[in-house]
Amino acid sequence: MISCRSFYELLKAGGVSFFTGVPDSTLKDFCAYVTKHTTKENHVIAANEGGAVALACGHYLATGQPAVVYMQNSGEGNAVNPLVSLANADVYSIPLLMLIGWRGEPGTKDEPQHVKQGKITLSLLDTIGIPYKILPDTNEQARQCIDDIFSAMRQSQIPAALIVKKGTFEPYESPEEQNLSNYPMREYVIKMIIDRLGPNDIVVSTTGKTSREVYEYRDIVGGHNNDFLTVGSMGHSSQIALGIALAKPQRQVFCLDGDGSVIMHMGSLAVTGTQKAKNYKHIIFNNGSHDSVGGQPTAGLSISLTKVAISCGYKMANLAVTRNEIDAGIKLLKSAEGPALLEIRVRKGARADLGRPKESPKEIKKNFMEALSE
Repeated sequence: MISCRSFYELLKAGGVSFFTGVPDSTLKDFCAYVTKHTTKENHVIAANEGGAVALACGHYLATGQPAVVYMQNSGEGNAVNPLVSLANADVYSIPLLMLIGWRGEPGTKDEPQHVKQGKITLSLLDTIGIPYKILPDTNEQARQCIDDIFSAMRQSQIPAALIVKKGTFEPYESPEEQNLSNYPMREYVIKMIIDRLGPNDIVVSTTGKTSREVYEYRDIVGGHNNDFLTVGSMGHSSQIALGIALAKPQRQVFCLDGDGSVIMHMGSLAVTGTQKAKNYKHIIFNNGSHDSVGGQPTAGLSISLTKVAISCGYKMANLAVTRNEIDAGIKLLKSAEGPALLEIRVRKGARADLGRPKESPKEIKKNFMEALSE
């Protein structure tokens, strides 16, 4: 495995001083090292991967030096637009180095949402003309690899990429973070919400551990068919829920979202607010972190999501912190005219033994669509 410190120093020696991106579990140890050893001005956790590419382009325009943009391979889709229409050699020709975590690598076991992306990770880079190398897992080989990729990037003045397999980096302990121990666990709040839902209420849960916690509790109390568990497609659960709410106005639709997901595509709040779906109820679990991919910080605790929602046209938006506030907030949300929002502050983390759905995504879709048609 590669030492995070050695890899960081190799990048710095190549002229990199600015880091940006969206966290990934494959890269979590390196991202933690960057967070600990880089100033706030030189490390920006972006809203989405396209925004990270744009930040890197801005840095290059101001300094003449390339930046590192880190992401999970699922983020390639978000990054394609600025890569081909801004940084490309046929446009502004801006060098930057992408560090891409390879989820769903062919021949390895991974979750369904990563399988297709894993297969096309390299071919997608070929299609858009991004030179790349797979990062070796030894310090000496990594040094040569970085030298080669920097040389190609600088010579051609275009973006380039390093593909990172699982287990490439040595473990690195995350830096100390804001203490949220007084907040309830997200799983506890999910149980409170589900216990208060009616038999015809619909749940759309965001990607990651939130959906896994919904599934596990439904397994205990019985009945998954009213739940759509979003896999992959981070940041889009709110619009899936809106599409359902508009098509099924007689059913209450509850979107269980996360702060990182909301921030990734915050424009969705404006679309939801202006559609005025009375049956749309939006719950955001805010722990200020990308909890499912390593716990790296978001801007969630530094902004007012409720004020943003109201400005976007939501009829109601409340913040709940204590257990009494959460209980009262859920009751009010159920009776309120939508679009309505409840932001709930929760503790970071989840159970180590948290399971995964037994059904395939196609089975979940079939059961959910049948429940909606009743």
